[in-house]
Amino acid sequence: MAKSRLNLRCGSLPPAFIVFLAAAMAAFGQSQTGSAPLTGAGVGGSPSSSGSGSIGKPATSGQGLGPTVLPKDFAQLRIEPGDLLSVNVYDTPELSDSYRVDPSGNLTLPLCGKVKVQGLTAPEAARVLETTLKDAEVLNRPQVNVDVQQYAGQYVTVLGEVVSPGRLTTIGPTKLSEVLAQVGGLTPIAGTSIKIRHGADDSEPEIEAHYSRSDSNQQTGSILVRPGDTVIIPRAGIVYVLGAVSRPGGYVMQEDGKLNVAEALALSGGTVMQASTGGLRVIRRNPDGTVLDFALSYDGIAKGTQTPLELQAQDIVYVPMSKAKAILSDATSIISTATSAAIYTAR
Repeated sequence: MAKSRLNLRCGSLPPAFIVFLAAAMAAFGQSQTGSAPLTGAGVGGSPSSSGSGSIGKPATSGQGLGPTVLPKDFAQLRIEPGDLLSVNVYDTPELSDSYRVDPSGNLTLPLCGKVKVQGLTAPEAARVLETTLKDAEVLNRPQVNVDVQQYAGQYVTVLGEVVSPGRLTTIGPTKLSEVLAQVGGLTPIAGTSIKIRHGADDSEPEIEAHYSRSDSNQQTGSILVRPGDTVIIPRAGIVYVLGAVSRPGGYVMQEDGKLNVAEALALSGGTVMQASTGGLRVIRRNPDGTVLDFALSYDGIAKGTQTPLELQAQDIVYVPMSKAKAILSDATSIISTATSAAIYTAR
């Protein structure tokens, strides 16, 4: 009766006003349905408004967790143990409920028992449940909708030379470039090699990716990091230039990981006037604990008659103030000085 009265009244209104009224009601309806927080992906892969909290927001302080990293295509997310599923069976409220996936990847459905859903997308799980209900003769033509109401906590651990090392919550394979962006990127003394360790199984080989600030870094966009992986960014190689130079300290090796004696002296601002260039030395510590002490010709390097020695990480270039100090300064005392030297980045 109310509907007929509405039709009668609308029939007496101008057509333009009816169009305006319909548009206003549609806009009001969208504003009402679009205010709920997003927490998961439904059958079609669209975010759902069920559950608690909103995805993509950083975890609350005190939990020790980083932000959640989400893949772009929700429809491809796979159900894992611990996920909370919202199952809606059409016109059957006694079967419609929230179900937690057990550690074996099963969902226990009334009258049907355990149903394997691990590794399935939400639409695939809905089809499996429909088949199960029909085969068990519970319903003749079941219509099931499955929504991932809550994803189980899965983490990627990022260690080493990044701005904010720690754990990131992720719900699926994520590009390495996106993981690095979530932790604030690399520090100025980060190396050019990124290592990815899959899970806790040491039998799997580590994946190594090259990173350079001067390149496009397409490799970081193609490598996928899985939940449970550990991403390690080692520190870059550092060489020390000590003694009679303008700015003694440690210097990060360049993008290609190479640095020779001439380049290291240039980074330190060159030698001071009181320097005894005839006593130039390079001190190298071997992995077995032995120490090598190279005497070099500074004049030969400056004139181009001698090829500058290629340095290795942790090498020490030492320029004494005088010949006497060059003789009296042993390698051990020079190495101890390097431990407290300032580190400079030239990139």
